[in-house]
Formats: sequence, structure tokens, C-alpha cells
Amino acid sequence: MKRIVILGAGTAGTIMANRLQRLYKRQVATGDVAITVVDQDDRHIYQPGLLMLPFGMYEPEDLVRPRQRQVSDAVEYIQAGIDRVDAATDTVRLDDGRTLSYDVCIVATGTQVAPEETEGLLGPGWRKNAFDFYTLEGATALRDALRDFEGGRLVINIVEMPIKCPVAPLEFAFLADWYFTQRGIRDKVEIAYATPLDGAFTKPMASRELGHLLEEKGVQMVTEFNAGSVDTEAGILRSWDEREERFDLLVTIPLHKGADFVGRSPGLGDGMGFVLTDPHTLQAKVKANVFAIGDATNVPASKAGSVAHFQAEVLTGNVQRLLRGEALDPGFDGHANCFIETGFGKALLIDFNYETEPLPGRFPLPGVGPMPLLKESRLNHLGKLAFRWAYWNVLLPGHDIPGISAQLSLKGKVLPATLTAAH
Repeated sequence: MKRIVILGAGTAGTIMANRLQRLYKRQVATGDVAITVVDQDDRHIYQPGLLMLPFGMYEPEDLVRPRQRQVSDAVEYIQAGIDRVDAATDTVRLDDGRTLSYDVCIVATGTQVAPEETEGLLGPGWRKNAFDFYTLEGATALRDALRDFEGGRLVINIVEMPIKCPVAPLEFAFLADWYFTQRGIRDKVEIAYATPLDGAFTKPMASRELGHLLEEKGVQMVTEFNAGSVDTEAGILRSWDEREERFDLLVTIPLHKGADFVGRSPGLGDGMGFVLTDPHTLQAKVKANVFAIGDATNVPASKAGSVAHFQAEVLTGNVQRLLRGEALDPGFDGHANCFIETGFGKALLIDFNYETEPLPGRFPLPGVGPMPLLKESRLNHLGKLAFRWAYWNVLLPGHDIPGISAQLSLKGKVLPATLTAAH
């Protein structure tokens, strides 16, 4: 029997469990292959919805479903904490003392926020005038605070990169502008966006476009701001170089780190608990039969659901290749795409990979679209809203998305040389 153990039943782990079950359906039925998924709880959260919850676009119950129900019945689901992975003995030790042996182990335990790593952030003002929206509890508390907010200085701060969904803080700024405008108090609210980056985004062309949008919406951008401490009582956010940003309401994107067990697993992760992973094959550095996917990896791709989906297409084949004794496919190119809500019923769409930054054009069909790239549109906003249905019914079940490849396509995109010539 071949034993495949998947650690984590979030987006990436669930996709992999369902794809592998479909690939090995006959072998699973005959007992020649066993697939096991481990997670510490049974609460699967639709994380893109956490951004919208503070603005009243979703209720908490709209975003949560049981994890086990998203995984095929043919897959064994174990609810338990993970103590460590012992790659030397091909075993996973659980918190309850059980040991799971594997032929292939896939780490898909994502990333977690660590507000305790920023001095003062968990002080007396935590979830009173300082909030996160990367957790269900934080997003719900922030919703209540925004309802009561009648004016003042709102500061949105990214403590450190990488983070889940790198555009979400920008989306929050855009949606806040829209929200306070709808409430008729936008002129009473000053919005500042403090980021450790030197611009609005990591990719130059998208950074310029998004930076212009921030400026148009009256959002002050504070760049290269590396948060060192927070005084919630005084309402002051301080950087390591002693700059200060005053706030009446702080929306923080705390430091992110990998799962705790990664640090207890010899050779598995880096100093932040992210699994050391080949960026193209998704094979972990620790041993040939260990892989990682999604937010759990240290690969330089965005930590986003679309990335997990594209990675899963490549990783499913590589698990099969490993079990057959074949060479792995270095087929993952860092492909990511995401909608960026810009408020007032519009959104941008970006599509990029390791080598190619977001470009203008049409998506997914060249010349037809129907969605414009790197440009605000109502259709992109509707696509963002429709994604919730696609998440539960297409993405998590591990189905391919028609017309969208795991690898980035340049068809329909306006290449940089063309843009330069046009100007």
C-alpha cells in the first residue's frame, strides 16, 4: 500500500486531497493507496471573505463550513494537532501521540498571523482601536468598530512581508474609502497606508497603477515603513527608524509565520516556519518524498488561493511521478491571478508569475476577455463576488478551470515592449 499523508485541510490541502483521490480512485477503492488528511479543527474559512466582512458584505456564518465535508469521503480525515514531521523515518507524530507513516507527505498547513511579535500590539487597545482582518474573530470585531467610527485617522499597516493575499491591505484601503463615502463621513476620515515596500505593490507596473488609485482616492501612502512597536493607548505606530504614525483606528496586517510544528521538524523549514521548497517542482528540500504547497512554502509566489490551485495541478503529477520513480516536472512558474476590489462596485484583475509582472490586456480569452487586466471594471467586481461560488464548487473539489492553465499565458496581454513603443 502507498500512503499519502496531507497535513492541513485548508485551501491547498483540500484541493490536493480531492485531486489525488480522483487520480487514484481505483487504487483507493482496492486499498492499494490510502490518502489521509490531518487538521487541528473542522472549521474551513473562506478567507477572501474576511476582507469584505468588516464592510457588511458578508456575515461570519457565510464564510465557514466544516472542513471534513469539503474532502472526499474516500479520504481519511483526522482531527488532531501536529507535533512534528520526522523525514528521516517517514513519519508524522500527532499531538495525541499517534504516529502516521507515509510514502509521500504533503505539507499544506498554510500561514498564521502573529500579532504577539509586534511590541505593544496586543496591549490594552487590541480589538478596541487596533484590529486585524486576517482572522474571523478580528474581521468581526473590526466590522463593529467601523460601524461606530465617526471620524479620525485610520492607518492600515503591513508589519512585514510575506502575507496572505498581498493585495488585501490595498483592497481594504479602497473599500474603506467607498464605505465612508457611502456613510457620508469620508471628509471626516483620514486614511493612511503604511507599508514596508517602496510602493503600493511588489511589481512595478501594478505598483504604479495601484499607487495612482490610492492617490485618486485620497489615501496617503507611507512607504518603507517597518513597524517596530505600537502604543495603542496613545494611538501611535512606530517604525524601527523612529518614525511615527498617529491613529484613531489601526488596521494591522500582523507578521505572518508558518505552522509551529515546522520549527520542531528537523530540516523542514526556515526561521519563520515556512517549508524550504523547490519553487518549480514543489518538492521540499528536506527529503525527496516530502512536498509543500500553498501558503506553507517559502517559494516567492503570492500566498493566494489561485496559486494553491495552480500549484496543485503540477504537484498532483509530481506525486504520481515520485511514486512511479520518474523525474519530477519543474512546471510551476509562480502563476497567480487575483481580483483587487477598488470600491464603488469595481475591481482590477492581475495575472502574473515569477518572471512576468501584471500586464494590461484581456482575460482569459485573448482579444475577447471578457475581463480587462490592470484596469477597473464592473465585470471584474462581479467576478470577485462570483469567486465564492467557484471556491466551494470548483476550486476546493480540485477541478480544472476551463480556459485557465496552471502556467501563465501571455496571449491577450500587452507586452512591455509594445507599451514602450506606444508611448
